[in-house]
Amino acid sequence: MPFPHLTRTWGRRRVLGLALGAGLAPALGAGPAAAGPRREGPDHALGHRVAAVAASQIGVPYAWGGGDRLGASLGFCDEENGYLDGECLGEITVGYDCSGLSLYCWYRASAGAVELAHYTVAQFHRSAPVETAALLPGDLLFFSRPDSPLHHVGIWAGDGAMIHAERTGTLVARLEGVLGIPRWSREFAGARRPLPLG
Repeated sequence: MPFPHLTRTWGRRRVLGLALGAGLAPALGAGPAAAGPRREGPDHALGHRVAAVAASQIGVPYAWGGGDRLGASLGFCDEENGYLDGECLGEITVGYDCSGLSLYCWYRASAGAVELAHYTVAQFHRSAPVETAALLPGDLLFFSRPDSPLHHVGIWAGDGAMIHAERTGTLVARLEGVLGIPRWSREFAGARRPLPLG
């Protein structure tokens, strides 16, 4: 589905009510069969729903500051972010940034029981640590660099893959073998599992 570029008249981060969730109902149904009995349980089922929602957003544009509980939204530009080749795309693009995507997927899949902030560091602190060997679909992968602590978050899709919104000029995508790619493995700061409101 094409996503229109919009003018500033819509305002920053305004929810546009686009039908980006079309076809989402099947994605929110039962997840794939479990790999084994030890993975059965509420975390497993919810995680598969999160991963399915994330997969349904593949192809949506990246927008700095974009995304909220209702889905993709108009982004914005600040001093450093939202630009491509000197042009501010954030203010004319409906989409997600990395934390906007994880916020939406967890909120949607949990029927509002998990509401994350639209900020990577806050999402990290609002989640429980998960060992890499215990990753379930839907878990959040966090990345950092010395110059930019916790600069990125993606959603573990299972089978070694991550679904994420990487940067201005890209689309939400599935990245296979993420922890085996030198750039991402070097920056990997840990995995977390969001906690329900309580």
